[in-house]
Amino acid sequence: MTDDHQEQAEADRPPQETVTFTFDRMTVARFRETFPNARWSDRLQAWTVPGKTARKRIDRWLTTEADRRKPYEEERGRDAFEFEPILSPYLQVFAGGLRIRTPNSRTVVDELRQVPFARWNGDDKVWEIPFASYDDLQHRWEAIEDAAKRSEPEERRKRAEARRGTKEEARAKRRATERKKRRLPVSSDDFPPPCRPVATAAYGIVVITDVSGQIVDPEEIAEHHPAATEEHVWAGWRPSTLDELVHTWPARSEPGEYERLRGWWNPTLDELREAKKAAKSRERRKAESRDAARRGDDAL
Repeated sequence: MTDDHQEQAEADRPPQETVTFTFDRMTVARFRETFPNARWSDRLQAWTVPGKTARKRIDRWLTTEADRRKPYEEERGRDAFEFEPILSPYLQVFAGGLRIRTPNSRTVVDELRQVPFARWNGDDKVWEIPFASYDDLQHRWEAIEDAAKRSEPEERRKRAEARRGTKEEARAKRRATERKKRRLPVSSDDFPPPCRPVATAAYGIVVITDVSGQIVDPEEIAEHHPAATEEHVWAGWRPSTLDELVHTWPARSEPGEYERLRGWWNPTLDELREAKKAAKSRERRKAESRDAARRGDDAL
């Protein structure tokens, strides 16, 4: 299989799941035997496993591996917890190990992904960590707890109040206003393809809906689009759907200076992966909103 076909095959797969575990040659060998399509991500510092049933298969494998390590590592982890417990409102003990529930935080998620055998329990909305991974969790706990505290609603409110009336708040409002206009400056000599996801510096991966031909004023939009010149015109855009992203062919290399100056480029595989995660979250929130609305209608 050529590099192009391999990259396209990866892009066409459903959103993938991640898993981490303590590195040793035999564990990695067992993991690769069970998940031959898994790939290591330097950015996530985790293994990625594609497929619609990836999460269930990972959980089964984690259970099997945890059984291999029992009773020694489980017992050692329990002893470590009893000797030096993590005392935090975000952590609870349950029969299988430790449960962590925090406000939504990207930092918390990134840290927990790097704890071996950590798994997300979507039903209970908690992370579950076996006692065997207690040492790893303990090393990361300060960063996890600090990020969780910063994400508390009251802390967010305090930061918002502190920004009120500042230049930072004014810039944020201007960015939000500009984003609502759903417009993007593109080179008048090289229009982006319509109805196909393209990557942009300002808004990530979007779909161009139209090109108006109206020339931009570089000075007026320099704060939001510093690369725009008098050779750029306005194009309308909308967010990409998950289906569009799944069927987008990834670029083989990073965008060059020309691509960035013209305002758009073909997305790379890493950009597509991040965009698919965001699109999946958007579609899940929409589905939840529709379900809540239907339940409300049924109640009436």
